[in-house]
Amino acid sequence: MPVPLPRGPARTSAAVRSESSFAPQRTSSEHLPSAEVFTRNVVRGVLEVFAGVREAEQLARWTTEEVYRAVVVRAGLAARARSARRMPTPRDVHQIRSVHLFSPSDGVVEATVIASARTRTRAIALRVEGLDGRWRVTALALL
Repeated sequence: MPVPLPRGPARTSAAVRSESSFAPQRTSSEHLPSAEVFTRNVVRGVLEVFAGVREAEQLARWTTEEVYRAVVVRAGLAARARSARRMPTPRDVHQIRSVHLFSPSDGVVEATVIASARTRTRAIALRVEGLDGRWRVTALALL
């Protein structure tokens, strides 16, 4: 004979607790490495992916799934554009010129980065959040 499951608020709150324990857990800034160093490294990696000198998979650990998918799509478009113009993979990698950080709350940093190569200067805006004991890029925009 099957045992009936309990109903009511006790079951609902236990289910919510169980589901939330699997969600990414926020991490305080004091338990994370330097946000500026992380930002410089991840932006350099993103620019190398777009230039075709790094595989996008190398960034998967440092981005949310949504950001990772956007990077993969944009890298594919950049590769097709280079191929259509018969351009070689660029040799000059972007140099980080400046990094400006703003922390709206603990464990969250919004950054603006200026990077330049020989022929182009770009502005990159990103939001990084402390999740599960490491910084992760949760939003990324290249201008």
